[in-house]
Amino acid sequence: MVTVSCRICKTRFYGKPSHIKRGWAKYCSKKCATIGQHTGKEVFCNTCKARVYRTPKELRCSKSNKFYCNRACFAIWKNQNMFFGEQHANWKDGKNAYRNVLLRAKVQQVCKGCGYDNKKVLLVHHIDRNRKNNVRRNLMWLCRNCHYLIHNGRTV
Repeated sequence: MVTVSCRICKTRFYGKPSHIKRGWAKYCSKKCATIGQHTGKEVFCNTCKARVYRTPKELRCSKSNKFYCNRACFAIWKNQNMFFGEQHANWKDGKNAYRNVLLRAKVQQVCKGCGYDNKKVLLVHHIDRNRKNNVRRNLMWLCRNCHYLIHNGRTV
C-alpha cells in the first residue's frame, strides 16, 4: 500500500499500487470523488431563473449560452422568441398575418364599432385599407356587420 493525498480534501489515504498505476486512487471517499468529478458550474435557467448544473461540455457546446432547466422552459422561450413571423421556417410574406399581430399584442377582442365581443364573428380591419400594411396601429377588431358598414361607405 502506498500513501496518497486526496485531490479534494488533502487527506492522506492508502492506495493500491495497481490502482495508482491506472489512475484510480485520486479521492479518499465517494463524497470527494463526486465533488471532484463535477467540474461544470451552476447557471440560471433563461426562462424561470432556476439554478441548473451544466457539465463543461454543455457549457462549451452552447452556441447561445442560454440554458433551460427542462423542455417546458425551452418551449416557452422558443414560442415567445423564435417561431413566428419572419423567423418561422414556413414564413411566406406576411400578407395573412394580420390577425396574429393583434392576438400577440393582446388587444382585447371587442368590436370597435359596437362593442360586440363574440370572437367567432370578429374580423380584423385595415384602417388605411392596405392589406399589406400589417402594422399594429393600422389594425382593429370589428364585427362582421360593422366591417360591412365601413367598407360600404357608412360610418359606424
